[in-house]
Amino acid sequence: MPEFLLHPQLAQDCFKVGSFSLSELLMMNDSQYPWFILVPRRHNIKEIYQLNSLDRQALQAESCLLAEALADIYRPDKLNIAAIGNLVPQLHVHHVVRYQTDKAWPAPVWGKFASLPYAGDQPEQRITQLRSALSNHLIN
Repeated sequence: MPEFLLHPQLAQDCFKVGSFSLSELLMMNDSQYPWFILVPRRHNIKEIYQLNSLDRQALQAESCLLAEALADIYRPDKLNIAAIGNLVPQLHVHHVVRYQTDKAWPAPVWGKFASLPYAGDQPEQRITQLRSALSNHLIN
C-alpha cells in the first residue's frame, strides 16, 4: 500500500494535534473558531463510503471521541461536523465549534470570512488542552 501523504493544502493550513488509530487529528489555523479535522491515513480516498467497513467504524468512533471532547472543552451552541472536500479531495472530516455569537453564525464557516491565524502561543494552548482531553485515545 502506498505511504499516506497529507494533502499539501491541509499541511499548509493546519497544525498537527496527534494521531488516532486511523486518522490524523489536525487543527485549522483559524482563531475565529475552534476547528479540528480528522484525516484517515488511507491512500486515494475521497469519500467515506470508499473506506472499508472497519475503517468506517473507526472513523465514526474517532469523530465521536473528538466531538465529545470538543463539547466538554468548549460547550458550543452547535458542533458542525462535515466531510465536504470540494477544494481538497483527500477525505477529511471537519469538526467546527459554533456559537450563536460567532462571526459567521448561522451560516457555515467555509468561505464566509478570511481566516485569522493564531498568534503567539494560542495554538499550542488549544492543542495541549485537546491532547489532554484525548490522552487515552491518541497514539502519538
